[in-house]
Amino acid sequence: MEKNYLARSIDVALLEWKESPLRKPLLVRGARQVGKSSSVRHLGETFKYFLEVNLERNPEVVEIFKGNRDVRDIVRKLHDYYDVPIVPGETLLFLDEIQRSEDVIRSLWFFKEDYRELHVVAAGSLLEFALKDLSSFGVGRVSSLFVYPMSFDEFLLATGQQGLWRAKQDCNSSHPLLKAFYEKLVEAFRSFMLVGGMPEAVAAYAQTGSYRASRDIVNEILQGYEDDFAKYSAKANPVLLRQTLVSVAHQVGAKFVYSRVEGQYRSAEVKMALEMLRDAGLIIPAYHTDANGIPLGAEINERVVKYLVHDSGILLALLGIDDDTESLVKELMVENVVDLVDKGNVAEMIAGLEIMKCYSPQKRHQLYYWQNMNKGTCAEVDYIIAQGSRIVPIEVKSGVKGSMSSMYSLMKNPQKHIGRGVRCSLENFGSFLSPDGKTIDIIPLFAISSLFPCSRQE
Repeated sequence: MEKNYLARSIDVALLEWKESPLRKPLLVRGARQVGKSSSVRHLGETFKYFLEVNLERNPEVVEIFKGNRDVRDIVRKLHDYYDVPIVPGETLLFLDEIQRSEDVIRSLWFFKEDYRELHVVAAGSLLEFALKDLSSFGVGRVSSLFVYPMSFDEFLLATGQQGLWRAKQDCNSSHPLLKAFYEKLVEAFRSFMLVGGMPEAVAAYAQTGSYRASRDIVNEILQGYEDDFAKYSAKANPVLLRQTLVSVAHQVGAKFVYSRVEGQYRSAEVKMALEMLRDAGLIIPAYHTDANGIPLGAEINERVVKYLVHDSGILLALLGIDDDTESLVKELMVENVVDLVDKGNVAEMIAGLEIMKCYSPQKRHQLYYWQNMNKGTCAEVDYIIAQGSRIVPIEVKSGVKGSMSSMYSLMKNPQKHIGRGVRCSLENFGSFLSPDGKTIDIIPLFAISSLFPCSRQE
């Protein structure tokens, strides 16, 4: 079982799945190294028996599944091979790295139909590529949970700062943080920007207090991603994938321009690379929406897309600004960090990632932003979210200042019916009125989870 496990918000969803009478076989999905297997192993501690079948470590086990649709026979053979009891209600069967076998993936269908009482969880690196080759896989037969790198709330708990986490839970625009707590949270958030949310990197930082240790882990993870590029597809060009990922890092916060990818590649080639990186979970798109109503995805412009790197630690490594860690730490810890966070628009990206992590893990959600598409205008609002039937625009500022003209322009449009906006920055909680008298709530970058109270980690 997992030693020194770092609690995750996904733990709650996993326990709910365990207890559900309508339970189906579960796919845990997400990029490599975001903590999928660790979370499943942690869930395994709540069962009497736990059997992990890792198809990379034991590729010979695939033979048990090959051409076999009798899942009870499969279970008997797994029991005999591993000598672990497999008892419905008492055993968690974990099939890891299932992308290695189409037969193993398809077996999930039959577990649902023929052995529903057994708890079965599956995961895998690069799993999305395998699923794409199986048309309509799992529709109605398999459930999914999507896992991302750790949120700031998870980072606080992992680094033993439960008091800071509790302090901000009850604060809002009407009840700001005490100055002492606010300053400590700003400091912790700066550390989070530097370390990122990859669980192994966070664990290294939590254990050692060393940014260098966390950076070494991040660089190892990034190297692992690049080693994976050759596995994406027979059509994949590892050099193109690397160049596209680096270009995404440098274009974070702006509409992605294909021609800025180094190497004289055709647009179609870059598009394919972007799709592969998205499928691998390494980049997350933010689509333009006209923000005229719910659902936001009904009016997206797929030609106008911004991309986020899935983790700030990975982003900083890609930007190459981790060469002198000690110098970077000093920049992060000084009072004015505007110059740093603007480099690569780290603040805007982290805000988007925090929003994604606050959504329910049961489905893959989308990010949206708004831009005035009329020629001669440059108004743009970083994110648009839906809260019930309401549209809420979110403007991200890296420091404590910045123009709000784009937000005002959007909110005063009578066709949008927007009654409230949010400014995310390094400021304390607060609020003010737009020129036309509408409320703008100030939410600190470290408290974006307060916009989604149902998502808060217990």
